[in-house]
Amino acid sequence: MKTVNALYGIEKLRNLEQKEWETMHRILIIEDDFSLNNTLAYNLRTAGYTVDSAYNAKEAFKYLKQYHYILLILDINIPDGNGFELYSELKEKSNASIIFLTANDLENDIVKGFDLGADDYITKPFSPVVLQKKIAVLTKYITEKQKETIYEDGNLCINFSQMTATLDKVPLELSPLEYRILQYFIVNKKHILKRDQLLEHLWDFSENFVGDTSLNTAISRLRKKIEASGHRYIKTIYGTGYMWIGD
Repeated sequence: MKTVNALYGIEKLRNLEQKEWETMHRILIIEDDFSLNNTLAYNLRTAGYTVDSAYNAKEAFKYLKQYHYILLILDINIPDGNGFELYSELKEKSNASIIFLTANDLENDIVKGFDLGADDYITKPFSPVVLQKKIAVLTKYITEKQKETIYEDGNLCINFSQMTATLDKVPLELSPLEYRILQYFIVNKKHILKRDQLLEHLWDFSENFVGDTSLNTAISRLRKKIEASGHRYIKTIYGTGYMWIGD
């Protein structure tokens, strides 16, 4: 029975991870043409992406302070800067992939864009359908590469595949159990996780069971480690369970 429950919990986690990745993709469009920006945003939202629209560099940086993006669509000619120059600043704020969007179809500009490290360079006029397909291929590649192996919010960074973590760039010592708890919390962020759910999920392949007392102790220890800098990540829902409120 334990083996069945363990396998069910693992399969459920995988499904949740896949669903989370399919719905969490966030894209920032930096384009001063309101009509084009709004059209792109509408099409991408219809395709299932979360999209924010910035019409200049100043707005773009405001968004980058609030959210993590998988992709930035950047127009070369924006009112308060040059896209190529802005690119370097954006890369310091975000590790998102970048697609340049521009009316410049000169070979030198295209080569410069790729030399800077852009993932694609789209010249206007273009087919929204083709751009959307390019974005779908790119985001699929990124998510298949990452597969929820890394969590990063500017304060806490966790690499689940390598089982390493840092808080304010200082290494954290976490146990395998704590990594499993963290990953399950993050996959189910903003959702209340009942104690029974956590206990069922935390059976491992060796059928080692995590009891209620051990769970309380592990979460308490985990809180002391990841909330040491004052950031709150785990909220207790009294009488029910816990909820991840980070990021």
